[in-house]
Amino acid sequence: MRKAILHGEGKTVKNKKTQLKGVLMLLLTALVWGSSFVAQSVGMEQVDAFTFNGIRTLMGAAVLLPFIVVRDRLQTRKMTAQQRLEQKKANKRVMRYGCILGAVFCAASNLQQFAFYDSTAGKIAFITALYMFFVPLLGLFLGKKVPWMTWLCVLTGFVGLGFLCIDPCQASAINKGDLLTLLCAVFYAVHILLIERFVAHEDGLKLSCVQFAVSGTISCILMFVFEQPRWEAVQAALVPLLYSGVMSCGLAYTFQILGQKYTEATLASLIMCLESVFGVLSAALILQQTLSGREILGCVLMFAAIIVLQLWEGFLAKKATFAEQKQKNT
Repeated sequence: MRKAILHGEGKTVKNKKTQLKGVLMLLLTALVWGSSFVAQSVGMEQVDAFTFNGIRTLMGAAVLLPFIVVRDRLQTRKMTAQQRLEQKKANKRVMRYGCILGAVFCAASNLQQFAFYDSTAGKIAFITALYMFFVPLLGLFLGKKVPWMTWLCVLTGFVGLGFLCIDPCQASAINKGDLLTLLCAVFYAVHILLIERFVAHEDGLKLSCVQFAVSGTISCILMFVFEQPRWEAVQAALVPLLYSGVMSCGLAYTFQILGQKYTEATLASLIMCLESVFGVLSAALILQQTLSGREILGCVLMFAAIIVLQLWEGFLAKKATFAEQKQKNT
């Protein structure tokens, strides 16, 4: 009996350590993604939007590719002929789905990048976070029901957006950058819904690599059509490009995948919400982009709405799981 108790205690401690590892990975992910808004802003001082976005997303694909190649080679050695055939079919699906995701991601990320011409890193970080509200709203078109708490959080979030973006003392209250970021949040919501549909039975790391490669290729084509990229300018923006490409697109996504393996879904979502907070703090510390009292109130309202929405969705998920288990037991 004593041995059984010790075994149980050891398992509990191990679970806590495992969850702590996941939390730290997700915190690092949120920090990198949040501070990447500063890198994007600084990089735009040297190169144009399509140039910056095209290069950084191709960097993200280049970072993920070696991990995928090494992992696949190790796995292939242990596969049967039938399993290798199934893997080839899966790779074809990944290419097809990755192209779709890449096109949507390209639209979302370029809209966000163009927003830096007119808006600040901190505001862009918080407005981008509105994708969490657009996901359930767009889900209506897919026949999904939206609970009353979600509507309340959406309303609170948009009230916060009003405080963040609209200055009643100025005629041009909402600038072009804020509107582009709002549209970017809609595309990111579409992107999330597509991921939800595609990633269930596919390799998430491969999907991410393909989408980065497709997005980067499209952006680079648009770069040569609409912009005049210069190698000297790219060299001048190399540090923010490397940070945004290697750290944000490449490594942070890997940390997210690993972190979510060890962390409960609701907690993981809450931690990822800190991306917008880290974005504002990084902009204030590095770029000296401070917010007014009205803008801070808007950020607080938006962040509170995001937190409540994540907690509510976690509660509903647990309630549904409990009801399903109860029905199986009866």
